Amino acid sequence: MSEHPIQGLMDVTLEKIKSMVDSNTIIGNPINMADGTMILPVSKVTFGFASGGSDFPTKTSKDLFGGGSGAGVSISPIAFLVVHEGNVRLLQLSDTSNSLDRAIGMMPEMVDKVSDMFSKKENKKDADKEQK
Repeated sequence: MSEHPIQGLMDVTLEKIKSMVDSNTIIGNPINMADGTMILPVSKVTFGFASGGSDFPTKTSKDLFGGGSGAGVSISPIAFLVVHEGNVRLLQLSDTSNSLDRAIGMMPEMVDKVSDMFSKKENKKDADKEQK
């Protein structure tokens, strides 16, 4: 069974999208700073795809087909991952995210603060025990 012409249109369009968007588009190449800090850009990628066609009736045995396809890609930078001395921070570029996104972004920082608070209490208890 021969391939329908619309299949060829769709294949070409999807191949072009694959060549434009890969994993490096979402998490960009690392940027290494002189002080050892590494910065990873994070982007939001959205794309749309449409394809269509029609077979036209003919009086001959030859098939007539007309069709087209198209795609659009939008790439928006949204954040940077900053790695410095073993610590990772997420720096968002805009504050348009919802509350859940902000809470998730703040989670590593909050865990660090809680850990520091407990370690300070433990150190104080140890110091009090040594004085007694």
